[in-house]
Amino acid sequence: MYLMGSQEGSGQGERTLGPRVVLVTGGNRGIGRAIAERFAKAGDRVVIGHRTNAAPDFSQRIVSINLDVTDVATLDAAFASIENELGPVEVLIANAGITKDNLILRMSDEEFDQVNDVNFGGAFKTAKRASKGMLKLKRGRLLFIGSVVALLGSAGQSNYAGTKSALIGLARSLARELGSRNITANVIAPGFVETDMTDALTDERKSQIASAIPLGRFATPAEVAEVAFFLASPEASYISGAVIPVDGGLGMGH
Repeated sequence: MYLMGSQEGSGQGERTLGPRVVLVTGGNRGIGRAIAERFAKAGDRVVIGHRTNAAPDFSQRIVSINLDVTDVATLDAAFASIENELGPVEVLIANAGITKDNLILRMSDEEFDQVNDVNFGGAFKTAKRASKGMLKLKRGRLLFIGSVVALLGSAGQSNYAGTKSALIGLARSLARELGSRNITANVIAPGFVETDMTDALTDERKSQIASAIPLGRFATPAEVAEVAFFLASPEASYISGAVIPVDGGLGMGH
């Protein structure tokens, strides 16, 4: 039994269609958690994939599963469990990601490889496995959580920015490859978001960053989640291969 937690809840929400099976990788906190909760609120059957042993505490219709996006064997086992207990994954949110920041001359091969293996390799492997079920369903949504730095660049983040840029090429290739089966692939590119990562910044640094953002503030995870929910909705059925910024205007023009 791989799935942990319960699916208790009203299941009430805005959706008029039947519930879908939604997998959110890296869904135990921050943006991933907000996305999982948004889909669960609408009545979808949500599974979060995480690498920790303990199941996060959710109050809505969400279950969790141990999943390592870099390991094909554990991915296959996780998907098999989801498919057996809930059905094929119809919406994939490829959110799992890490940072190992350093200036290029100081960046180790290990720091580069780890970020690439999780952020890009993990997204590719997860999308590959998810597409099997979507092709059988003849419908599906692939959503990749990128970053504003994919197009802006960021000093000390050449590995991270490179992997987020790669997600754009991946999504657009899959949009062309799978589009005839009613499967869309898009990238959401958040800017600075109120998460554990940005909470660690000093107030002075936060103020400096906010001053460069036209809206003058960081995003909330819920604001990113709303965009993910829209892109997976029937209303977004003709959007594919797009990069949707949620950055307060920070990256406009890029």
